[in-house]
Amino acid sequence: MPSTEAAPAAAAAPHEGDELSAYLARHGAPEIVEVLLPDTHGILRGKWLPGPAAAKIWSDGVAIPLSIFGLDIWGREVEETGIHIETGDRDGLCRPVPGTLTPVPWAPRPSAQVMITMHEPDGRGGARPWELDPRHQLARQVERLAALGLHPCVAFELEFYLMKPAPGPDGAPEPVFPARNGPARQNMYAMSDLDAHAPLLHEIREAARIQGLPADTVISEAAPGQFEVNLYHRRDAMAAADDAILLRRLIDGVARRNGLRASFMAKPFLEFAGSGMHVHVSLTDSAGGNAFGAGEAGEVLLRQAAAGMLATMADTCVFYVPGFNGFRRLVPGSYAPTSVSWGFDNRAVAVRVPNGPPKARRLEHRIAGADAHPHLVLAGILAGMLEGIEQRLEPPAPLTGNAYEQEAPHLSHSMQAAIANFAGSAFVARAFGEHYQRVYAIMKAAELAAFERRINPLEYDTYL
Repeated sequence: MPSTEAAPAAAAAPHEGDELSAYLARHGAPEIVEVLLPDTHGILRGKWLPGPAAAKIWSDGVAIPLSIFGLDIWGREVEETGIHIETGDRDGLCRPVPGTLTPVPWAPRPSAQVMITMHEPDGRGGARPWELDPRHQLARQVERLAALGLHPCVAFELEFYLMKPAPGPDGAPEPVFPARNGPARQNMYAMSDLDAHAPLLHEIREAARIQGLPADTVISEAAPGQFEVNLYHRRDAMAAADDAILLRRLIDGVARRNGLRASFMAKPFLEFAGSGMHVHVSLTDSAGGNAFGAGEAGEVLLRQAAAGMLATMADTCVFYVPGFNGFRRLVPGSYAPTSVSWGFDNRAVAVRVPNGPPKARRLEHRIAGADAHPHLVLAGILAGMLEGIEQRLEPPAPLTGNAYEQEAPHLSHSMQAAIANFAGSAFVARAFGEHYQRVYAIMKAAELAAFERRINPLEYDTYL
């Protein structure tokens, strides 16, 4: 759970060109500057630039093809999107995201990193946001909320597995704690598992401090080798999503430096819990107060927001469960939701209202896998909230007890169904634009087709 206390105060982000000067004064000149551009799948793509050329990032921007947002999850062009060679494979102009220039503590040589975001040159010397960049899709929903005088306050929770560097004898990955000791090996919330990897976990926390990522609680989760790192809530929704995507990179980098692998795969082991990305969202008013905690009016607003999230859940499910493997995570009894449902302090539903005082009143979205794109997950959540608020929707009765055994509409049961719901949704077309809807659906359909063309080992064992 995210802390309900205020996050440690962060220094105000310097204005563009000043940010590099401030970095150099504090950390010295890096040998390499890594520019990071999250693609459609949340995979970081970009370039290494020599340290002396870093100033060009702020003065000239970084040229990267617009079609990077038409690559599949394996980094291959999806020609059906129509944004590759058909357009001349034009360059976009990437600008740095203010406040994201930081050291890379796990790098073997002095290095810095900065996130960038894509713009499309307009032919007149200017540039406009490239709508296929998920960061701009999130910005669109934040701006729509701001027009209503509402501002999201967001915290992400990320689960992951620590894996041994090489697969086991059967070729399958192995968590750092082998599961040979029976049910007791689950060892949920065990301090002993934290102690066993204390140096690595402390290194993660220290790297987060150096990079200004507001890491909060670290816990041992519900499976061998599974951990969770929570982030403090942010009153800047974009920064909260940036934190989540950068935290994944940090955990992966520190794990590799320690001779291990960190995996955010949604369901790496059928016999153990999958890894989720839980998102806590409240809405603040123009005075900075929690609009969900404002008495009866706040309760109405919370119900409308929850209703919108539920009403649009099937249409945006492929944002939350973006890959073939992720649907294996949504099984009864797993603490991952299987129904379009909500409830109070109930971890079996899709949208949970955690306990807490009025100032901490919030909705917790529990569907997304840890491999999902944080910006798209949050964009889908906020667009759903907006739908509920604008249409004054009323949610169904909240579920109590074991939600897996109660009547409620089921979530999309497969990637194929989720893609079809997304592609045919009038809501998605309104909230994200028909062009984004078409391109994203094409890319996910191509990804699914790649899995369906493979013969799995069980088929050989059974039919060969």
